Amino acid sequence: MITDDIALFLTETRPFAALIGLDLGTKTIGVAISDLTRTVATPQETIRRTKFGKDAEALLAIIKDRSIAGIVLGLPFNMDGSEGPRCQSTRAFARNLGRLTDLPITFWDERLSTVAAERALLEADTSRKRRAEVIDHVAASYILQGALDRIGNLTRRPS
Repeated sequence: MITDDIALFLTETRPFAALIGLDLGTKTIGVAISDLTRTVATPQETIRRTKFGKDAEALLAIIKDRSIAGIVLGLPFNMDGSEGPRCQSTRAFARNLGRLTDLPITFWDERLSTVAAERALLEADTSRKRRAEVIDHVAASYILQGALDRIGNLTRRPS
């Protein structure tokens, strides 16, 4: 199942299981994983993209190893909120990945996630070389954290 509706996505995931967040770029895929309570996103790794089959194989290995319950894929809207070629490419990637896994897939607006990740790394006085190595999976953690915060708001019961 692939959906833009995070509430529907949530109904299709196993409880108390981690989610994976992906920052899909043309050359790399940033990967972040949540804790079991879906409270905190942690940057994990960056996968160098080659062919879809190899990329999917690497992602599915992580998913299996970490018992992931769902996939949150950053959707690169244009700044005006419209969908351009990068959104179409991301949706195509999701459709292709969806053919290889039964896990639910949802999208999360990734506008400015890389900017936020870059700012955080600069504030941490990270070297230029190190920033280049980690920027994609740090951006993936921003994407996943946004989705986790929304999920937390959806699941919180009124007092």
